[in-house]
Amino acid sequence: MIRLFKHYIPHAVALLWLADMFLLLGANELSWRLRAGQIGMALGSLVDRIGLHAGFAVVISLSMVAVGVYGAEALRSMRFAAARLLVAISLGVIALSFVDFLFAAQNFWRSTLAYSMAFAIVLLTANRLVLGGFLGTSAFRRRVLVLGAGDRAQRLRDLAERPESGFVIVGYVAMSDGAPVVEEAISRGAIHNLTRFVDNLGVTEVVLALEERRNALPLKDLLRIKTTGVHVNEFSSFLERETGRVDLDTVNPSWLIFSDGFSSGRMISSVAKRLFDIVASAVALCVTAPIILLFALLVKIDSRGPAFYRQQRVGLFGENFDVIKLRSMRTDAEVAGAQWASKDDPRVTRVGRFIRKVRIDELPQAWTVLKGEMSFVGPRPERPQFVAELEDALRYYAERHMVKPGITGWAQINYPYGASIEDSRHKLEYDLYYAKNYTPFLDLLIILQTLRVVLWSEGAR
Repeated sequence: MIRLFKHYIPHAVALLWLADMFLLLGANELSWRLRAGQIGMALGSLVDRIGLHAGFAVVISLSMVAVGVYGAEALRSMRFAAARLLVAISLGVIALSFVDFLFAAQNFWRSTLAYSMAFAIVLLTANRLVLGGFLGTSAFRRRVLVLGAGDRAQRLRDLAERPESGFVIVGYVAMSDGAPVVEEAISRGAIHNLTRFVDNLGVTEVVLALEERRNALPLKDLLRIKTTGVHVNEFSSFLERETGRVDLDTVNPSWLIFSDGFSSGRMISSVAKRLFDIVASAVALCVTAPIILLFALLVKIDSRGPAFYRQQRVGLFGENFDVIKLRSMRTDAEVAGAQWASKDDPRVTRVGRFIRKVRIDELPQAWTVLKGEMSFVGPRPERPQFVAELEDALRYYAERHMVKPGITGWAQINYPYGASIEDSRHKLEYDLYYAKNYTPFLDLLIILQTLRVVLWSEGAR
């Protein structure tokens, strides 16, 4: 994987994105040449229009990230990828048309957008048909040797068998005398020289997946392998990189302390994040005010009670604050006390069901962001009653409060809406990854992919 601003991106995705960028530049150049030929205008220098081509490529590329063109499902299914491509390119062209309307100049953007759209659809689809087949082969995947043959090794095998996986396991080495879970594992005693064995297999990474590490770490082997240039990784760190979450089954306090993350150099990033929150929340409130007022009126008409409601949530460093949302439930929804939301919750009103599905009920939270109690991106704030229960049930739950809560977040775009302790556990794994690896780049990815969640109602309840 490629590590970009502390976030890992699979080599296959990076290569596919790079090819897409070149093809988008080519699509816009082809459309320019076609239109210039139609009106009999000289082509001129490519340098003069490279900025327009780059703008087209960047906008379409961001739209593709936003709707999930580079997600796991799109890498698995050509039909899924083609559908998302059509949506992404359409949204990108609409955005470019709006920009051209606002800042019309002496260019061919408006007249060539239709051509660019057609060329982009054809070229990007062809790219996935041609390049996609190669990206799924082992030639584009890291070659991993697993030291261990127990349950952890089996988890790695399951992970490697996913079509979107960025690695292939070339062998397992049983480091103990116990019965192996992975039956084809080779006994360590049968390998005379483990370093030479690694070299002969063309291994690029060795992963330590021991069930019991006490007095069992093969330090001499690992040191020799490391000095030959082969990357040596620990099981929890490998899972974090490959899955984008912190695995609660295997981590311990020492791993959280000594592994990379929770950087102290976040001051500049935090200032930039706060400035973005202020500007974005102010703009959002101005733009969405008519929508908020309209649905506030509909909520009042649909059911008795106030249009808005305040609810106490736990924020940064465990401090409580009030969140403001459009009311989507009946006023007597919690007469028996706080309850988890459920699928097809009978407490939700007719209008409430719609505003939850398209996330309109979340819009007033921009005011909470403007006040500084929340951010646009961060772990979802929970109610104090649930936090007390979850901190007792889940290890490290309090650590998610070390970053400011957000309207959207890494857990929200990667895991469907959860309404149980088990769901909260899975979401905590993503929240810890975000708290550990937060950068403005990761925030940008989350904001872009939130559009995918809204468009396809993923996780809404």
